[in-house]
Amino acid sequence: QVRLAESGGGLVQAGGSLRLSCAASGRTLSAYGMGWFRQAPGKEREFVTAISWTNTPYYADFAKGRFTISRDNAKNTVYLQMNSLKPDDTAVYYCAARTGGTASPRVGEYNYWGQGTQVTVSS
Repeated sequence: QVRLAESGGGLVQAGGSLRLSCAASGRTLSAYGMGWFRQAPGKEREFVTAISWTNTPYYADFAKGRFTISRDNAKNTVYLQMNSLKPDDTAVYYCAARTGGTASPRVGEYNYWGQGTQVTVSS
C-alpha cells in the first residue's frame, strides 16, 4: 500500500511559480511510475506530467516549457515545479503512482492517489 500526500498548493498571481511536493509512505517510490494530474471545477481529471522509474519525463502540451517533474528517491518524494502560471492552471492537483515503473497519461492506469492540493492562479 502506497500513501501519497501532496503539499505546496496555494494562491499565486499570474506569471508566478509554485512547487508541489508529493511525499510517499508505505513503499519506496523508486520502482513506481509517478504522475501529476489536475481537475478544475466541472471538468474531468487531466494529465499534467509523469515520470518513469528511469527518470524519463512526459508532459502534456500545455505543461511543456513551464512545468518540470522530478523525483528524489532518497526522500521518497516527487515534485512538480510550475512556472509562468496562468489562471487556466487553477485546479486541484493530484499525485499518483502506478506499479510497473513506466509512466502513463491515463488516469485509469494509476493504482494510488493522493488527496490533492488546490492551486489558484489569479489574473
